[in-house]
Amino acid sequence: MAYRETEKMRQRKAEARRRIVECTYECVAEGGFRSARITRIAGLAGVATGTIYRHFESREDLFAEIFRTATQKEVDKVAEALDTPGDATTRLENALRQFAERALRGPMMAWSLIAEPVDPKLEEERLVYRRAYAEHFERAIREGIAEGCIPDHDARQSSTCLVGAIAESLVGPLSPTLASQNSLTETDKNRLVDSIVRFCVQGLTGSRR
Repeated sequence: MAYRETEKMRQRKAEARRRIVECTYECVAEGGFRSARITRIAGLAGVATGTIYRHFESREDLFAEIFRTATQKEVDKVAEALDTPGDATTRLENALRQFAERALRGPMMAWSLIAEPVDPKLEEERLVYRRAYAEHFERAIREGIAEGCIPDHDARQSSTCLVGAIAESLVGPLSPTLASQNSLTETDKNRLVDSIVRFCVQGLTGSRR
């Protein structure tokens, strides 16, 4: 008789997978991908290390799922900020501010997503999501051009520049090494966010806001 997996067993497997993903996410948020050891994840999830490899082919596959989950949350927040009232420039300001403020509130996870040296598989995921951010920005820039609040120019190139500018400007403040040496106060963080938003908006519109 062919083996048939029962509903109870499917639920048990799904629950184990959920715990593995949640515990891996917590480990990355605490110390980045490099500190997320399979043995520690297994211990936190209450499973054997072999169980992890029954759900994920490799450590890189597990990390790729965490990367996709975490980054999609941030992309969705940017999309929400771009869907608020106001002209395109105002909405872009909201989105840029959302991006930077959320990164500074969760610096280790943000560092892991933006700049931590990672395996090629995760680097590919990073490029996919940088493009996702750029597509949202591009749409808003095109709307701004149509509204007349943003000068006519290459919206696709500008959107890519926005993603690069905001990510690069956060690398230093988010870096675990530099952050431990130069702890930012809330005032410092607010100034940093304001500076990033101002720079990006001025680059898009050519005027001060």
